[in-house]
Amino acid sequence: MLQVQLEVGADPAEVGRARRWARSRLAGSGIEADESLAETLILIVSELVTNAVVHTGHPAVLRMALPSDVPAACLGTVRVEVVDTSARPPTPRHADGEETNGRGLELVDGLADRWGWQAEGAGKAIWCEIDQCAAATSGAFSGVTFEAV
Repeated sequence: MLQVQLEVGADPAEVGRARRWARSRLAGSGIEADESLAETLILIVSELVTNAVVHTGHPAVLRMALPSDVPAACLGTVRVEVVDTSARPPTPRHADGEETNGRGLELVDGLADRWGWQAEGAGKAIWCEIDQCAAATSGAFSGVTFEAV
């Protein structure tokens, strides 16, 4: 399991940097940019980092846990987490019509196999997972620790 993290500044322009960083980490784990899995994960990273930065106005931390040493036919489970400084729980909304905001968590819910949140320090971590081979990674995220990049 490859575990990486990136500190993201409070500026919404940091979302683009987070996407580029995530793309390079995915490619390094064998998930190429033109694969639908990579596109889905980059969209999730974009939504979660944007939510954290825009709704808190503070820096956040993007974490990814990527499978390694797995057979080519079985990529395993990819986990994305964004930790922010707000203890306020995420509130999924449903945007109507022409609204430009309010679709992020609904989108994550539709793309990920599962998602949730938990308190972390004075804030929270919002996480999601996409399974590529559930049998090979059962329990893979118990006790995961992340190293800073």
